[in-house]
Amino acid sequence: MEVDHNETSGETKSAMHTWRYRHHFTYKADQGKNIIVQCNLCLPRVNLLSTSKTSTSNLKKHLDRTHLGCEARPDAKRGRSKEEHNGEESRHCQLKKLKAEIISKCMTQTKIDDHIYNFIVEDCQSFYVLEQPGFRKLIAGLTEGLKSMDRVTLFTKVDQGFSRMREELMAKLNNIQYVCTTADVWTANNRSFFGMTCHWIDADSLERKSAALGFARLQGRITYDTIAGRIHDIHVAYNIESKVQTTVTDNGSLFVSVFKEFAVDSQESDDDIGFYENVSAVLEGEPEQDMLLFLPTVQRCASHTLEQIVTEDFWQAVSQGPMCQLHYSTMAKVYAIWNKCHHLQVGMEAAEEIGKMALVVPAVIRWNVEYCAVQKIVSLSERELTELCARLEVPRLQPEEMAFLKEYVAVFHPLAFALELFQAEQKCYLGLVIPTVLSLKNKLNEQKDAANYFGDVINAIVMAIDVRFQELFASTEAKFATATTPQFRLWWMAASERDEMCSLLATEASQVDPCSITEANTSRNLSTIESEDDFFSYGPVKPATQIQQRGVMEEIRKYIEGPGKSLECLQDFPRVKQLFLKYNTTLPSTAPVQRLFSQKGNLVTSQRNFLTDDYFERIQLLRYNSNVCSSVTV
Repeated sequence: MEVDHNETSGETKSAMHTWRYRHHFTYKADQGKNIIVQCNLCLPRVNLLSTSKTSTSNLKKHLDRTHLGCEARPDAKRGRSKEEHNGEESRHCQLKKLKAEIISKCMTQTKIDDHIYNFIVEDCQSFYVLEQPGFRKLIAGLTEGLKSMDRVTLFTKVDQGFSRMREELMAKLNNIQYVCTTADVWTANNRSFFGMTCHWIDADSLERKSAALGFARLQGRITYDTIAGRIHDIHVAYNIESKVQTTVTDNGSLFVSVFKEFAVDSQESDDDIGFYENVSAVLEGEPEQDMLLFLPTVQRCASHTLEQIVTEDFWQAVSQGPMCQLHYSTMAKVYAIWNKCHHLQVGMEAAEEIGKMALVVPAVIRWNVEYCAVQKIVSLSERELTELCARLEVPRLQPEEMAFLKEYVAVFHPLAFALELFQAEQKCYLGLVIPTVLSLKNKLNEQKDAANYFGDVINAIVMAIDVRFQELFASTEAKFATATTPQFRLWWMAASERDEMCSLLATEASQVDPCSITEANTSRNLSTIESEDDFFSYGPVKPATQIQQRGVMEEIRKYIEGPGKSLECLQDFPRVKQLFLKYNTTLPSTAPVQRLFSQKGNLVTSQRNFLTDDYFERIQLLRYNSNVCSSVTV
């Protein structure tokens, strides 16, 4: 035995003499306070281990890590009975079995498949990830042997989830009175897509709700009649063609032609209604059949209009003004800094080291991002900016150029703030546009006298605002939307125009369905006690009855004179609330449908080239609608 051999070979007595796993090791030599042993279980590979003469912890760790289980058994002759030996050797196996039982009860194959499905949908992952060996090993290791589902199972779950989502969404839209849609076309990697989202306001909570209706691939030549057919088909598919108040689009020539040709106004005759010819049906040999198109009125994107003002009108005013040369020289140096930071890692590192911040490199199509990037450069001190230009080997900005940039940031801060307001979704309504544009004009005019470089540019931009928003200022719907927003009411109007607006509101409110008024009044629980003011009562007051009895004009007058600015105060004015739902359902911008396209570049990749257009659309709709439809995730 190894023990006898070790004792005769001069082994110094140590803690190993009484250790019950001693028989798995062979003594080799002393090494100061340690001894060198060889593991017998590692044979035929020679594995020499060092351990203290007073401790066997290193050797025990080796057994636990390398020979865990029944392979490393304690010696039954050394102070352990046979029953203790059997219990010790099976202890680890019992723990593994218990762990496996717990995991099997908590995690089944169905649950694993559901979690993988949610992972693919919510993060817009490629189906190809299911076939990756690392992903399969990850699932097997976390679940003690359960497997990752294959692509066929995933396709089936996507079909089932999409059917549930569509049914739930149609049920929700069936109970909505007013909706608004946004539409846009997006192109990437030579592939074009048509996206459409739907938005409405919850009648009880007055919260904005959004859902995606379409994300279809466009093949062939994109024409205005093709886009009109897509819009009409989606409206009909979800049975909302009679509920859509407006469709919000950008100011591109494609959508301008669509609604100029097919939008139906109540004052137009039947001869002006557009017809849509189904080209795909003609190509497939089916009989030609003209389809009557009904498109709602169009609302131009307010944020896109501001983008046009700050790009087209601004550049035209600068190029014709006295500051043209200064502007071009300044922006050329700024763009040189951005290019070095964008293309060279050392440039970005230098900006982070000197400025203690990540320097923003703007995108081409977003002016507000460019504004933030200029703001970052202006925030640098003169010493930091000089050092940064020297490190990047770009021309240094002169004091006059820095003064030009600082005035640029100060003058156009209201415009950047207005763009951020328009690109919101939850708290952005059509009634926000007119007060925002008026406030923007006032703030620009306030800075005109103090401006050294942008006085003429401010005049040009204010004139461009008047021209480009002329149609909105003349819109009765936009005025109703603003007047029924408690934050603004009629404070934005001239005093001489308020009486006429009150009469128009009263006329419009008198046409509200009485059933909706009753529902609005009874929706509030007047017996709810949420504070001391709700508890104290001084008589049998019946606000709901009083509201029903008073006239429309009195309700409008009390609403106009009210001080409240939150939407909650609309609960006390049911007719005004209905007008708010009707006119403020419209969004002022196409930001939601643009977010549908912007999944961080993860939409169109080489790993999705073999994914069919139908499944590609279903994945995008499932991802976007996960917040509004509970049946998307399982």
